[in-house]
Amino acid sequence: MIIESVAALMARELDTLAREVEAYPDEAAIWTVHPAAPNSGGVLTRHLCGNLQHFVGAVLGRTGYQRDREAEFRAPPATRAELLAEIGRTRGAVATTLAGLAPARLAEPYPQALAGQRFTTGDFLLHLATHLAYHLGQVDYHRRLTAGGGTAKAMAIPELASATPE
Repeated sequence: MIIESVAALMARELDTLAREVEAYPDEAAIWTVHPAAPNSGGVLTRHLCGNLQHFVGAVLGRTGYQRDREAEFRAPPATRAELLAEIGRTRGAVATTLAGLAPARLAEPYPQALAGQRFTTGDFLLHLATHLAYHLGQVDYHRRLTAGGGTAKAMAIPELASATPE
């Protein structure tokens, strides 16, 4: 059940990330840097996609994705359409990988040590989900700070894996 829950949370957050990118009034606003938010919405979007495509897609799902973490922060601005396409690819890699992950894998060590530490795959998937939510909040804050606007309908309860109508 935990795999389905993590998959649903990541899908929900990636769908919200797409809505955030769409909610910017123009492409320039996506890349605006503000003193109170040093990473633009575009940079954070690339970082989230690279992070998930690497740690979920490439490491667990063997997708062949090659991460360039430095480019996530330094590459020239991409178009809104390119960012949305990258979010879609990320959503697909995460969904496919997690759908094929056996529940027993959650208790096994994650295949890659990080920061000199080893941990279970389940713990690391939960970390990745909270990392995604953390930066998604930053994107929302950045968008509101630099471009104004209301909610992008984040954290929709009906999108939880176990949600059923009364």
